[in-house]
Amino acid sequence: MTTTAHHALVLNLHQPPGNLEELLDQQNWEANEILFALDRIPRSLWGQEDLARVHLSLSGTLLETLSNPMFQERVYGIVDCGKLLWHLQNQDLFEILGTGYYHPVLPLIPATERDAHLHRWLGIAQHLFWRSAFHGFWPPEMGFSMELIPLLRRFGYQYVLVDSGHVEPLTEMSWHDIRYRPHLARYGDTAITVIVRDRELSDAQESGMDVDWFINEVAERTKWCDFSPLITTCTDGENGGWFRNVTDGANFWSAFYLPLLERVRGHTAAIKPTFITDYLKQYGTHGEVTINTGAWNTGWHHGRDFTQWTGSLAQKQMYADYAVVSAMLNDLRERVETLPDAPAAAVTQLLDDATWQLLRAETSCNTYWGEAWVPRAEADLNNVRQALVEIERLLMAVD
Repeated sequence: MTTTAHHALVLNLHQPPGNLEELLDQQNWEANEILFALDRIPRSLWGQEDLARVHLSLSGTLLETLSNPMFQERVYGIVDCGKLLWHLQNQDLFEILGTGYYHPVLPLIPATERDAHLHRWLGIAQHLFWRSAFHGFWPPEMGFSMELIPLLRRFGYQYVLVDSGHVEPLTEMSWHDIRYRPHLARYGDTAITVIVRDRELSDAQESGMDVDWFINEVAERTKWCDFSPLITTCTDGENGGWFRNVTDGANFWSAFYLPLLERVRGHTAAIKPTFITDYLKQYGTHGEVTINTGAWNTGWHHGRDFTQWTGSLAQKQMYADYAVVSAMLNDLRERVETLPDAPAAAVTQLLDDATWQLLRAETSCNTYWGEAWVPRAEADLNNVRQALVEIERLLMAVD
């Protein structure tokens, strides 16, 4: 009997703050490619609601850009961002995943900012997608550590995506059990469902793959399963030539995903596209695991120890600076909150500005490109420091 594999397709969509605007000024062709790649997602799936199932993680900075009226007006002749956001509300096609607003590597930043990133993302996502809750969570860069579990559950997330390279079973499991079943991970008294990304199939999805190869590979990997397996493939959805290529028949959607749906519809592929939430309702979880701290593999990096973001002294120093500035900001915020009278509007505004600039400094891209973007983080941190000095001055004037 042939095993039918349930396929959860997950795409991460992120652009750093101001990046699309900068590309429009300096490398217009690349900005156009990115915008076309984003717009191609819903356009490719129109009329495929019976079968297509896609999970999308959109960073807060990308949502902020796409919903900005000035940006929408600027790119109107390229992409209609308002319609794009409207089409992504289609819950027959898309399951939107929660994430961190400024796309930080969550285990590397102070705990107080983790909460702020998640809270800020919910604010914009609930508004743009017209819903109050999101079931799944995409850790930016798949950067995960077990201590995140209580935070994610507190924000209402039922499951989190993790990379297969970091999963360690606590109950007896086979190789295919580990990869192709959801599990529970527990931190203290709090548990969350973990969905395991198949690293090798995801690598193929990122670089370009043949439909027949994928169908055969899935069949080989699941042929010993005595359960209904969940195959989860996760990549960026707007980076790389495979996703940006505008030629029909030469990109992910026209060369792979739509032909895959046709094979499924014609009963010549033992694969069923699925939403993770639907799979969990039907099949539940299996056993317990622990997740070793790490991220997904990028470039030549395996994802362990966050080498991509902490490989140099300058990168390490930046994360140390985040912690120092965060402590200073939170100490000052606590002082303001204990004042007998309400703080002046100027103090409140400075605290708000300092907070979001610290969050923006923590964008993972600032420490991913070696040291090339570290100055962007330094500039934001300097603005935070200046705001703290000004707040101190205002408080002293009141005293």
